[in-house]
Amino acid sequence: MSVGIAIFIGIVIGGLLTYFMLASHRNSAVVKEYEQKIQQLQLAHQEEIQRAVKKSLNTSRATIKGRVAEQFAPLLPEFEYLPSDAKFLGDPVDYVIFDGYTDWRDGNLPSEAIEVILMDIKSGQARLSKGQLAIADAIQQGRVRFETLRIATDQDELKAHHDQQNRQLDRTMLK
Repeated sequence: MSVGIAIFIGIVIGGLLTYFMLASHRNSAVVKEYEQKIQQLQLAHQEEIQRAVKKSLNTSRATIKGRVAEQFAPLLPEFEYLPSDAKFLGDPVDYVIFDGYTDWRDGNLPSEAIEVILMDIKSGQARLSKGQLAIADAIQQGRVRFETLRIATDQDELKAHHDQQNRQLDRTMLK
């Protein structure tokens, strides 16, 4: 009986060793498969990062070129106004042009000849922003005006200005 038990124990031990060896082999194959997938994902990630960096640099270059073009626009032949009449803002529009102002100042034109123009410089396929379109719409509908803001420069003017504001506030409260 001891030989039968020894054979039985040998078969059980051999079966267990075979099972664990095959499981280990199967696990290592799964690990290798996932390691390959991880490498592929890392490579794809690196490529995507490189594409994003390249796109970002190209966009940045285009923006810089556009800003340089905006600054130099009054010097270009297609700019129809005197550079001295153009005042750079940059945002929300690039220029306010006081067409005819220089000639009026020099005595060569009547004041009625002065025209105020808001201009934005675009290059390539660039389009007006929603804000710029809203400004263009406001101008086309005549929602434009000129205002003067008086600033008090000494103590008496500050007191007079303060008194005037209080009187206006009192009148508003009485209504």
